[in-house]
Amino acid sequence: MAKLYEQEESNSSVNVISSGTMITGDVVCSGDLRIDGNIKGNVKSRAKVIVGQSGIIDGDINCKSIEIEGNVKANVTVTDLMSLKSTANLVGNICAGKLAIEPGANFAGNCKMQGMKADVHPTPANNENKPQ
Repeated sequence: MAKLYEQEESNSSVNVISSGTMITGDVVCSGDLRIDGNIKGNVKSRAKVIVGQSGIIDGDINCKSIEIEGNVKANVTVTDLMSLKSTANLVGNICAGKLAIEPGANFAGNCKMQGMKADVHPTPANNENKPQ
């Protein structure tokens, strides 16, 4: 069974939403997705999502990895790498395994990094737990 699943993944094609295309509704795919058009709805992919410079998304995004060059107004959940290029504009919260932000990118929201070790704890703001 595992071999069949691996074959399905390797045969996945790249889905393209071209500039000038507007989609209202959710987009779900198992392969890579490139968005140069406009989506008003949620995007879910088990692979990589690329939002080109002319790409616009207004909805939540859930994917393995993402590269943003365009305009996104969404909460973004990424299991691996999220990359904001210098032309990116993102308004929304991020939950990612890894995050790369180029100088010039605009981001407004909160960020939570996943995959941190359980034994890492923030230092308390007060001195109550300080050894005497």
